[in-house]
Amino acid sequence: MVIRSFTGLRTALLASTWLLAGPALAQQPARPDSVAAVPAAPDTTRHKYQTPPAAPRPPWYRGKLVRATVVPAALIGYGLSVYDDRGFYSSQQARADIQRHFPNFSNHLDDYLQYAPYLELGAVLAFGVEGRNDRLNLALILVKSELLMAGAVEITKRATHQLRPDGSDYRSFPSGHTAQAFLAASIVHTELRHKSQWYGVGAYTLATTVGAFRMLNNKHWEADVFAGAGYGILAAHLAYLSHRHRWGRRPPQRPGVGQQPPRPPQWQLRWAPVPLPGGLGLQLSWHPTP
Repeated sequence: MVIRSFTGLRTALLASTWLLAGPALAQQPARPDSVAAVPAAPDTTRHKYQTPPAAPRPPWYRGKLVRATVVPAALIGYGLSVYDDRGFYSSQQARADIQRHFPNFSNHLDDYLQYAPYLELGAVLAFGVEGRNDRLNLALILVKSELLMAGAVEITKRATHQLRPDGSDYRSFPSGHTAQAFLAASIVHTELRHKSQWYGVGAYTLATTVGAFRMLNNKHWEADVFAGAGYGILAAHLAYLSHRHRWGRRPPQRPGVGQQPPRPPQWQLRWAPVPLPGGLGLQLSWHPTP
């Protein structure tokens, strides 16, 4: 009886030792002469729902607002620096030189050229060239930029009360024709520059011609033209900068945000001729679009 009890006890101890040491032996690294074990995939469950760290913010001078305002601010600033009889080459000096070389110049082409960049944009889009925005968003940007430009120009004209070179009225500063032309040119450049830079070159050439004609026609001072160009470009840039929501477009799929809501099916009426005894019939059907 004692021998049997001792034998049973030894068997139980060996079994317990094997059960306890089995997992530890299984975790030991493989020997060099054995087959290399396949490394396990890293455990990413802890980081699955963590938000990745935000990208470092660019310097202030590379921000969108700075890039949108630096060129208009330079143009408006130069216009103010040569206002009236001030600056290195003042508006009075520029007018004297123009009157000396072009004393009898008179042309109304600038009244029409101020909208010429829009005609360029419409013709390019009509020939199938896709712009940056679709038609609806482009129309909204146009309306917004035109309102910004017209409001800013009108307020400044009333505040400055500057007499025109020809003495016709006190609505000289800034030039509304030049602002309109450069606004349209800036929109053309923004919409089509991904296709070719020459669209913008042509539009800005037309706008510059408008500014030159306003001075040649003795309707505006040098300061008016430069400031008007800045007002037009600034209005277009602010319209694009504030146009964040794309009307009529579904939001893009972004990781970490979740799945998009299911889009309801769009239905379409289809018809097809059906031969009938004694003639033809018409079969109508209502199908969801793919």
